[in-house]
Amino acid sequence: MNKHTLAAALGLALASGATQAAPAKNVILFIGDGMGPTVLTATRLYKVGEEGNLEMMKLPYAARVKTFSHDAQTTDSAPSMAAYTTGVKMNNEVIGMSSDTLAVAPGKDANGNKSINNCTSDNGTAVPNLLELAKAAGKSVGAVTTTELTHATPAATYAHICHRDAAYAIAAQAVPGGAGFNQALGDGVDVLLGGGANHWTPYGPGNKKGRADGRDLTAELSAQGYHYVTTKSSLAGVNAGKVLGLFSATSHLDYDLDRQNKGAASTQPSLSEMTAKAIDLLAGNDKGFFLMVEGGRIDHALHGTNAKRALTDAVALDEAVKTALAKVDLTETLVVVTADHDHTMTINGYAAKGNPVLDLVKDKAGTPALDADGKPYTTLVFGNGPNRPDTRPVLTSEVVTADDYLQETGVRLDSETHGGGDVMLFSGGAGSTAFKGTIDNTQVFGKIKAALGL
Repeated sequence: MNKHTLAAALGLALASGATQAAPAKNVILFIGDGMGPTVLTATRLYKVGEEGNLEMMKLPYAARVKTFSHDAQTTDSAPSMAAYTTGVKMNNEVIGMSSDTLAVAPGKDANGNKSINNCTSDNGTAVPNLLELAKAAGKSVGAVTTTELTHATPAATYAHICHRDAAYAIAAQAVPGGAGFNQALGDGVDVLLGGGANHWTPYGPGNKKGRADGRDLTAELSAQGYHYVTTKSSLAGVNAGKVLGLFSATSHLDYDLDRQNKGAASTQPSLSEMTAKAIDLLAGNDKGFFLMVEGGRIDHALHGTNAKRALTDAVALDEAVKTALAKVDLTETLVVVTADHDHTMTINGYAAKGNPVLDLVKDKAGTPALDADGKPYTTLVFGNGPNRPDTRPVLTSEVVTADDYLQETGVRLDSETHGGGDVMLFSGGAGSTAFKGTIDNTQVFGKIKAALGL
């Protein structure tokens, strides 16, 4: 990353936007990772039925967004989210860099962890992102996710790197004053909430996926005045200042279905709880704020062809949207809800109205539809993924509506892939009228930037 190039570009961007009207003081950008149109429809059917609407669908303006990356018809989350935050098309796997940046896989340390950043200074240049622009304008900024905080989508809000898997190097970019810090963030991101504490803490007997460099980034951030919290109760106790919340020792937060099943035993906050706290903390800045909120595990459940967990996580995102709308003034706040890419899930057959979307395809009398071999099939199926048996079993409603059921797929792959389809965007509040028609994902950046007057 060329810090001088980034600083110069950041200065030019601020200068060029100084005279623009700014209808929005604040922006909240919600991302449903992998929440393509079919996922949205299935979530609506799952939550409120055919005639209802999700909270996000009640927003007054809508657009269709093209998601292809610089080098691929079907994008991965790194360049698609970075297109939203920078306005630049990037190659798959690349975060926050110019279009000519080549993805270079990170190396592994002695413990086998992907921690060595193999990016070289002559491989592209960093490009300014919305958090940096907002921070330079005096606003507070935050990123909230149900994934690891170093995962592609949250990383695209604060980091610049040639490969999304260099998670340990990505984490270092968020630590003011530390080696590798992204100086364009000024005094740092104000609110960071998610999972994956191992990327922020040193390797040790109880932390085999910890940092090989021995740094404790949680301690470094605490020394910079951050509150470091690891449970929903400790998060609830933070009422002012900056906060780093890491709610899983390794990997991501629980799927919302599993968090709910644990009940009081769960120490992880819901996405709605994290969203509410982030808004409360950021709203204290009279110059406004920019907040990104990601329902990241929608994507993970889809990769595994587990529709039930995907839909419950999409519902959790929708509830977070409802929470945010109840807390902000839309005359000064722009709310945007979209997805970074599609998946291959589809709604299949001619199920009767009111038939549960996770169930078998059934007619009005409750009789299952049958395939050419005389066997029932589900409403939701995937174009590809791990669950394509050589001989289809005889499915029952009890089997297919269970928490762990994996929908059947057309093409057999180890993991279901992203889809290349366009995604939906919903917007409301200050500056929301700009979001309409069919637009490229890079244009979302420009519209948010203009709304904030950056």
